[in-house]
Amino acid sequence: MLANMEAVIETTGGAFPAHTYLLDGTNLVAYVKVGEQEPFYFKNPIKGFDKRGRKFIAGNTSLFTKEKASNAKTVIGSSGQTYTVTAESCTCPGFTYRGTCKHMAEHV
Repeated sequence: MLANMEAVIETTGGAFPAHTYLLDGTNLVAYVKVGEQEPFYFKNPIKGFDKRGRKFIAGNTSLFTKEKASNAKTVIGSSGQTYTVTAESCTCPGFTYRGTCKHMAEHV
């Protein structure tokens, strides 16, 4: 599900809080604020996330795979990948880029 994704934790300090970011290449897909447990997923990834001049350490992608609520369901997509679907979101690439997907309509 998150095979091509990278989780990084900001260690720059100063004006940059130590949030954990989920990246797909240079696209920012989601983040978890410092001191919180729930990730915030962008409807459309923020393109061109620039790490220059900032410091990061490897993070744990498992922060982004936990089911948010009891109404979360796991579905198998057409490519055989598994995704987590809730009334608000889906972890599939279609939802990541369009903000909607067929999994939400079919399974929630």
